[in-house]
Amino acid sequence: MRIAHLAIKVDDLDAAGEFYEKVFGLRDVRQGHNRDHYSRHMTDGNIDIALLKYDDEQASREGSASGTGPGIHHFGFEVEDVDAFLKMVEQHGLEVVSAPGVIPVKFRLPGGGVAEFAPQGHFDIS
Repeated sequence: MRIAHLAIKVDDLDAAGEFYEKVFGLRDVRQGHNRDHYSRHMTDGNIDIALLKYDDEQASREGSASGTGPGIHHFGFEVEDVDAFLKMVEQHGLEVVSAPGVIPVKFRLPGGGVAEFAPQGHFDIS
């Protein structure tokens, strides 16, 4: 298992994207609207960093999972077996935030915060 993804909620996708590109040297991988948010995925060649702008962050459990306003929304792991990992999350009594069947699966971490998991290759940056 490895951390392969970091999602950051932003107020202004254009300004944030320009900053991450010019200052951090990240390059665009893909962008588009997905369910209830627009995301711009960028990379340094090793990790997928998604800048997120929710349509209405209070309209969904995922949008408000990390609180309102800008900030780190979640980090993502790639796992070998999504179903087995979901069972482990549930056995630990952790709250699954994503709707049933949605991949990646977001869940609340013990002590606060949000993470997600997806099958290997989901966060491919090529």
